[in-house]
Amino acid sequence: MRTVGGSTDRIVVIGAGLSGLSAALHLAGQGREVIVVERCDGPGGRVGRRDVGGYLTDTGPSWLTMPGIIEDTLATVGASMDDRLPMVRLDPAYRAHFADGTVLDVHADEDAMAEEIRIFAGPREEAAFRRLRHWLVQLYEAEFERFIAANVDSPLRMLGPRLAHLTLMGGFIRWDRLVARYIRDERLQRIFTYPTLFGGLAPHRALAIYAVVAYMDIVGGVFFPYGGMRALPDALAGAAADAGVSFRYATTVVSLERRGGRVVAVRTEEGERIACDAIVISCELPTAYRLLGGPPHRVLSLRPASSVITLHMAAASTWAGTLHHNLLFGQAWESGYDDLTSGRRLMRDPSLLLTRPTATDRSLAPPGLQLLSLLVPVPNLVDLPVDWNDLGPEYARRMLDIVAGRLGVAPSTVDLLHLTTPADWQGQGLVAGTPFSLAHSLPQTGPFRPANLPRSADNAVLAGCGTVPGVGVPAALLSGRLAADRITGVPRGRRGLIAGPRGRLVAPSAGGRR
Repeated sequence: MRTVGGSTDRIVVIGAGLSGLSAALHLAGQGREVIVVERCDGPGGRVGRRDVGGYLTDTGPSWLTMPGIIEDTLATVGASMDDRLPMVRLDPAYRAHFADGTVLDVHADEDAMAEEIRIFAGPREEAAFRRLRHWLVQLYEAEFERFIAANVDSPLRMLGPRLAHLTLMGGFIRWDRLVARYIRDERLQRIFTYPTLFGGLAPHRALAIYAVVAYMDIVGGVFFPYGGMRALPDALAGAAADAGVSFRYATTVVSLERRGGRVVAVRTEEGERIACDAIVISCELPTAYRLLGGPPHRVLSLRPASSVITLHMAAASTWAGTLHHNLLFGQAWESGYDDLTSGRRLMRDPSLLLTRPTATDRSLAPPGLQLLSLLVPVPNLVDLPVDWNDLGPEYARRMLDIVAGRLGVAPSTVDLLHLTTPADWQGQGLVAGTPFSLAHSLPQTGPFRPANLPRSADNAVLAGCGTVPGVGVPAALLSGRLAADRITGVPRGRRGLIAGPRGRLVAPSAGGRR
């Protein structure tokens, strides 16, 4: 693994999103002096927040898996997740509503899920589920250490027995075909393939290696921190500050001062000069490349993932039949994904995510009331350059009518608190108006994704969902760790470890076991 040479005692981290906070914690844990510079008033990045009339809304991710990675990140400075970030495991993890009116509760516990499937689809599918779940565990163990949580300097470094093992497992056939080898029920197939939606791919176009995301839900489980998702960056920033990390909020970096091939300081909009021995840049790739003097040459242009609109709503009722997380599948499947990822148009029969966080934490809404969030997949602004300021409110109302019709509730029972569209994501500086950054196509995965060690500066490292390993809360945290490893080297105590079901780093012989 290539690392930053020379002195690395004083590090500036640009950006206090999850990857920047993770990098700061890992660097501080290795004895570096760390200064985090963030343009916003507080930590979080994509894990945003907006409070309206006593409703505490999370405007970023709502789905949390692999909390063991959070635990390990905090542990680098001697902090505890139990003290910093109390959370609950959601059981069921979510409820799936299908177009034919059937409903399935999804559990991370193998026996509980198997029993649900037996009742839902019969003993044949129950046995098939157990075999597929076992395959998912094997896939995760094969991928995590070598291909997800590792810095790889060249695709050639991936060649070897582990890649051959992944190939023999079926990791490079289509994801939907792999699942169909086990599961015949089309409704159940959707449970194991829907995560491609957030990687900018369709199940019938994605490789089975991406099924590792299904492992995170169905084996590792889904969690929720008390106080909402905003509690996560607050906990990380608090632990970092207590460990001596310095934060400069409401401060924008506008340029880098160089001496030869090294960055020796960052310059802020206010004219401040902050000296450093190395930097971690965790902002969006276009911003990072602008600071570095331009993007690297690529044979293929970078393709952004699809986007979403989110409706945050207040409700007087509990919307009976809903859990904390609810997946509402449309009748269409392949055609719905194709609308989104290649048809470059709004989904005609969308599959939607409805979240009711007050099912778990009543403090997020005024007494007796409920907070709801609806996530609607839409194309990014490159694929569909429409005026969302004009289209947004009408389209949001149409989606709310669809959800109300599928659940059998009156849409008049909710009030819209606020709406976030691709135009809003673009206004936050997110490329192509998508919070999911670059699509996880094969040319943008692993060592083919933009590297975290750019050649345009000898002591700059990138972090965030635009670089390795990719998109999502666990990946963002790992990205920060990988960036820190480029500066400090991999700590001896972490060599040869993989993540168990909750993401906790364990010896390989225990990986994936419950």
